[in-house]
Amino acid sequence: MEAAIGLIELCSISSGFEVADAMLKMSGIELVEAHPVCPGKFIILVTGALSDVQSSMDAGIDMAGEFLVDTLTIPNVHSEVIRAVRGITEVSEIESLGSVETMSVATCILAADAARKKADVRLIEIRMAMGIGGKCYFTLTGEVGAVKTAVNAACKAVAGDGIIVHKMVIPHAHPDMKKVVL
Repeated sequence: MEAAIGLIELCSISSGFEVADAMLKMSGIELVEAHPVCPGKFIILVTGALSDVQSSMDAGIDMAGEFLVDTLTIPNVHSEVIRAVRGITEVSEIESLGSVETMSVATCILAADAARKKADVRLIEIRMAMGIGGKCYFTLTGEVGAVKTAVNAACKAVAGDGIIVHKMVIPHAHPDMKKVVL
């Protein structure tokens, strides 16, 4: 069975603790991330079977009330997305480098999932709003054509849903770029 993910973003940090607890009390889910992010928000990301994630999301949304900012559920998330969020991907070299920068966490995760599903690339990292003014970005690598296809698919998947700050592809990135993005 494919894993699903669910994300709740709140505009209150202390409410985030309550919502995380309500979500975690639902059986069958695993916590991926739960912490404050810039600018003074709180995100909770869980994974598991779709029905468990939906139950957890329902409990979280009920608890969030007026503090709810955004939600996202992806039923069959690509397995690299969770590893990229956790920062545990294994990338030995940077070929061509692609990145998409967004104004929201949900938009970034959705875009990264679409990119990975569309092309044979490797997600490097999904950086979620910590220390970067609430913005988010993901990086990926692969053959230049695949990276271009992935970046375009990411932008198309979120067109109208969130603000894309910038997208880029560096064909044949310098070997030292590995030090920059890893």
